[in-house]
Amino acid sequence: MATHTGSEGTVRVGANAIAEIRSYSIEETADTTEDTSMGDSYRTHKTTLKAWSGTVDVFWDETDTNGQVALTVGSQVTVGFYPEGVSAGVSEKYLTGDAIVTGKTVSASFDGMVESTITLQGTGALTLSTLA
Repeated sequence: MATHTGSEGTVRVGANAIAEIRSYSIEETADTTEDTSMGDSYRTHKTTLKAWSGTVDVFWDETDTNGQVALTVGSQVTVGFYPEGVSAGVSEKYLTGDAIVTGKTVSASFDGMVESTITLQGTGALTLSTLA
């Protein structure tokens, strides 16, 4: 069983890495519908539609034009989440899918860094792939 540290990961918009990533998260969900019938002792359910969403937390970098700046609210992008990083010639797993940028927050405190959180709503499948 392999484990990895969070510092190995990266997130890409298309082929471009997002700069200054602090963390990211992905959530996949599945809706269900009840199919319990008379005589059943327990409620039963069937899976219907699936969905995914994500967030990327970064130190704000206005010079990251192909990463952070490209993630404008309302834009549709192809995003890749690489928990193991991206190493040439290594077979590593990653998640990829199309998403709509639904929000962007920039925050700062007098004794901290300027940070940003980008929220994504998946549109279509989130696919587990392997780097070649």
